[in-house]
Amino acid sequence: MQVRMASRSLGEDFRYAWLAGLLMAGATLLIAWLEDLPIRDPDGLIPGYIRFPAIVLGAISLDIVPRALWRARRAPLSLWKVLREITRERWPASHWRFALGGVMAWYLCYATFRNLKSFVPFVHAEGGAPFTATDNVYDTTMARLDKLLWLGNDPAQALHDILGTGFAAHLFSAVYIIWIVLVPVSIAIALVWTRHTAAGSWYVTAVAFDWAFGAVIYLLFPSVGPIYSDPKTFAGLPETWVTQLQASMWDDRLAVVGDVVGSGTLQTIAAFASLHVGIMVTICLIVEYVGLARWLRVAAWVFLVLTVFSTVYLGWHFFIDAIAGAALGASTVWLAAMATGNRVGLRPRLRREEPGDDSLVEAAPAPRVSQDQDQDPAPR
Repeated sequence: MQVRMASRSLGEDFRYAWLAGLLMAGATLLIAWLEDLPIRDPDGLIPGYIRFPAIVLGAISLDIVPRALWRARRAPLSLWKVLREITRERWPASHWRFALGGVMAWYLCYATFRNLKSFVPFVHAEGGAPFTATDNVYDTTMARLDKLLWLGNDPAQALHDILGTGFAAHLFSAVYIIWIVLVPVSIAIALVWTRHTAAGSWYVTAVAFDWAFGAVIYLLFPSVGPIYSDPKTFAGLPETWVTQLQASMWDDRLAVVGDVVGSGTLQTIAAFASLHVGIMVTICLIVEYVGLARWLRVAAWVFLVLTVFSTVYLGWHFFIDAIAGAALGASTVWLAAMATGNRVGLRPRLRREEPGDDSLVEAAPAPRVSQDQDQDPAPR
């Protein structure tokens, strides 16, 4: 049974996430060869292949250590023994393979996505020369579509007029920062704290599809976003962490377009479609299908609304980018449901426990607690 489930963890649970990553890796190698472009680690200071496993291992520690401290609180000398017991209960070999297999598949998609995104200006070069920093293809079209949808108004300017350019700018900057942290944390939750592997594999596969289809869309419809194609609209916003990030990303684009080899970095500017919105829609739909607590579902939808406002208000995206991102996020949830077996016919539905399949239930039954020992406070 253990051998079968270990094989399943690296095979069935993430096979389509691995497939997406391998296809993106093939596209990355092909474009790099055709355009004579370097392939880089997307995370310079702390490489992603170190950072993301570290996040997972840190989450595993948070899963084990608080439980051990609570259980051994009346007998501190038994802490090491309790740690071993809880590790055996919570982390059999099958779940170790599930967590590490998932994070490796997801990182492959992430790393190749970042490189493909950086290739966009060179793929759309004309006459053998790459774009200059200010060149774009679809920004004018996106701006026109925005004004059509907003009845002749520029959506970013309308939000500035309605919400002001003080507190709102700092609020939406904070939302953007939280989103950056939210994605790796949500991956850690899906791979570490859940014991319903069908739910975890569904979410990780959906996010992998977000990266894959997002990269394709970036390559087909290149744009830089309002903050770069129409900076005067955002000149009145106060200095925030996001404005510093936008300036830094622009400097990276200038460096990469000017000297793709010597720059030593990747450019990360691409607006259509908004993966901030897309991945938030993915999160919202997954928490609904999984049936998490009501307050978590409400919080997810509220944060989605704030994410849409922040991306438009701060100039990261056109409003049409948000619409496209929402469609992308919903589509990948459905595709991942079909791919991971979380379905009834063509309807997404979380796959429940299967008889004899321990990979979909708790790693081990909770031990009976004696009268002088309380239950662990952390939820299973």
